[in-house]
Amino acid sequence: MEAGAHANLIESKLNKKRDCLAKRQRLNKPNDFRQRLKLKCRKPITLPLMAACLIALSFASPYEGATQLSKREAQQAPSIREVNSVARPDGHRPVAIVGATLIDGRGGAALPDSVVIVSGERIVAVGRRSSVRLPTDAEVVDAKGLTLLPGLIDAHFHIDGDESLPAVFLTHGVTSVRDPGQWSEEYEAARKAAAPIPRLFLTGPHFDSPPPAFPQDSIIVRDAEEARSAVKRFADEGASAFKVYFRLPLGLIKVVVETAHARGLPVTSHLEIVNAADAIRAGVDGVEHVTSFGTALLSWREAEKYRQAVLADNNARREGRYRVWSGVDLDSPRARTLFDLLVERGTFISPTLAVFERRADDKQTTEMHVLGFKKMLDFVGRARRRGARIVVGSHSAVPHAERGWAYQRELELLVESGLTPMQAIVAGTMENARFFRIAERLGSIETGKLADIVLVEGDPLKNIGAMRRVKRVMLNGRWIVTSAEGK
Repeated sequence: MEAGAHANLIESKLNKKRDCLAKRQRLNKPNDFRQRLKLKCRKPITLPLMAACLIALSFASPYEGATQLSKREAQQAPSIREVNSVARPDGHRPVAIVGATLIDGRGGAALPDSVVIVSGERIVAVGRRSSVRLPTDAEVVDAKGLTLLPGLIDAHFHIDGDESLPAVFLTHGVTSVRDPGQWSEEYEAARKAAAPIPRLFLTGPHFDSPPPAFPQDSIIVRDAEEARSAVKRFADEGASAFKVYFRLPLGLIKVVVETAHARGLPVTSHLEIVNAADAIRAGVDGVEHVTSFGTALLSWREAEKYRQAVLADNNARREGRYRVWSGVDLDSPRARTLFDLLVERGTFISPTLAVFERRADDKQTTEMHVLGFKKMLDFVGRARRRGARIVVGSHSAVPHAERGWAYQRELELLVESGLTPMQAIVAGTMENARFFRIAERLGSIETGKLADIVLVEGDPLKNIGAMRRVKRVMLNGRWIVTSAEGK
């Protein structure tokens, strides 16, 4: 077996074991005996087995980005909940989606001529048409020529006053979003509107220090006690995660991480002038924006020059980030050490490439901008090939996508960076579900999971652009009217 194929096999096995851990945590209750009997992952995950897998990974180089099971994830807290109530199906009649090519979100081979049966809000059967019996009373949906995928999950959504945007994203297949840095009150209008919206996972405002980069979206914490108090307050209000912002000192980042982890909640980060390696060692679970890694790739002297410029003027980031990235060396020992740390700690990367996209024919774009963005793409591809955990975040509005299509543009750029279409799809589904800590109920098409489903026309494994041809969307077992259906 070739090294790349061997590593993909190992990655698939590790992902299955990761998902089994999540199932075991969910079912570790006295009243779940019947469900335990149905648990497919019957073999214990022994230390020798895990060691064998990790040793195999070390011999599979170059490989297609196998991901390791982090210690933090093995001890992961129970599932995190969305803050909004999602509508339940109208009736009790099951739905049978027949004939689609199934990409289940776990990274295995696509299944042609599949059947997926939904009853209520749950998926109750998945398999080939020849092996799944249709209920006699089922609503049968002919999906021949379509590809069926799990509902897409967006790790970096911003509402930014566009109250109808969540509903638009839902019609484009995005069934769960996390806004990393916004007061929950900003979503009140969207939650009260008639149009259905995705599952909302909110963090509250991002944690920053004075003077804040975006005062309306931040909460200023000046010492450890203020940081602990804010974490506890937002956790009590239903925050699903927290985001630390780039002006927050490393010492306060550690306080936020420790306090959030004590509540079983993850912390993500927008860094830029905080060294990403230091923040990762401090325990952040995720890093937002590829630009957050810039100073970690520079010499200490050059990083400090950029840091002081941004501390003096937040707007120095606008051009400065491209200047930084146009000069980074991705073959340096510093870069290799950073990649190794990302893999070792299992830190999630939400690159949001689309918001930084600069092309030669764009207005006010120089060779520096183009080269800087090219290196951002290269960094993400290299990180994934080394085994780092990439997820999909849209940033909602980006230069090279029309309103509502930023997520699909991010998928396309991930493929351009070097991910395979399958890896990009997994990044936006099951890997994002792990980042959100909702993997035991969302992120893949499996029996027992919630029925968040997308049907697209064509084959996204051959052309990721097919993810723009959304035909039908199901949220929680209920069909959502999309623009394609309205034509």
